[in-house]
Amino acid sequence: MNPGIDLQGTFIQSLRDFGIPAGAAKAIWMPLPMFLMIIGATVGVLVVVWLERKISAAAQQRIGPEFAGPLGVLQPVADGLKLVFKEDVVPAKADRWLFTLGPILVVIPVFLSYLIVPFGQNLVITDVGTGVFLWIALSSVQPIGLLMSGYASNNKYALLGGLRAAAQSISYEIPLALAVLAIVMMSNSLSTIDIVQQQSAYGIFGWNIWRQPVGFLIFWIAALAECERLPFDLPEAEEELVAGYQTEYAGMKFGLFYIGSYINLVLSALLVAILYLGGWESPIPFELLSSWLGVSETSSWLQVIEAALGITMTLLKAYFLVFIAILLRWTLPRVRIDQLLNLGWKFLLPIGLVNLLLTAALKLAFPFAFGG
Repeated sequence: MNPGIDLQGTFIQSLRDFGIPAGAAKAIWMPLPMFLMIIGATVGVLVVVWLERKISAAAQQRIGPEFAGPLGVLQPVADGLKLVFKEDVVPAKADRWLFTLGPILVVIPVFLSYLIVPFGQNLVITDVGTGVFLWIALSSVQPIGLLMSGYASNNKYALLGGLRAAAQSISYEIPLALAVLAIVMMSNSLSTIDIVQQQSAYGIFGWNIWRQPVGFLIFWIAALAECERLPFDLPEAEEELVAGYQTEYAGMKFGLFYIGSYINLVLSALLVAILYLGGWESPIPFELLSSWLGVSETSSWLQVIEAALGITMTLLKAYFLVFIAILLRWTLPRVRIDQLLNLGWKFLLPIGLVNLLLTAALKLAFPFAFGG
């Protein structure tokens, strides 16, 4: 099943009904999903920035932003406008081309990764058969942009930040991929749609977090490290490296790093929700709820409610994980760079391998419980 095809076909057919040729209708359709994805991701960033400020303020027993709009909701918009209109300064001895290309290479892979995120049964831009591996491949491009930015800045702090970012990403991509492989093995598919549908049988008890608790912890820790969230924000540790690879950046180039960081956090939370928390599925199966209410499953308004509930559940799970990430920022102390790399190579990697082998063994022994 490809949930994106129905929407695409309906849109193209409606344009053809107005006399527009099929080729032109497809050309009109092609940029629309990308545009919607960019708008949605940007709005998600604004929400997360506001949440981070308010939750951080509550954790520290202060108020946080409150004057820019009701409860300070327009503060992220004000910050974004400030960055847009600030002067774009390029250091005299920096490599101008690499300096400009670095932030672009950081942001584009994160935006493209949203293509595979299903927000509901019929709400995914593209159901790629190898969706999970496409995300892993795209995420491995980001460290190149960070290293490029640090090198091109002609600043020792920026270079150290870029080197740390590359080392950190390489260290944690492997445990993250091993955790994902265990999920793929249980689901018999690399498609995010199939992974969610495989968890839909028993409500909350069918979610992968119960069958893969170790994999869930590995994935969450590795995702926080990939997003450079505290306690893993060594590439931009203020006390040591000023602002790391962002030190020489200003204006919209700095804004791209800022956007990329938060978009990556939301993306990681969405992927945890999809891989381990049942995606758009509610804790109580929707079919069971409709039967309790005595409502026919074929009614059109029920399908609308199911779609709305799917989007709500996906976003609730994702933003709960974002809330946990923000609390961790003010709970755990920053680790040293050697501790960070040791955790990835000497701890998470062996545990990830053992978890993968154990999953394979249990799948062979108990195929009914492990997706056989």
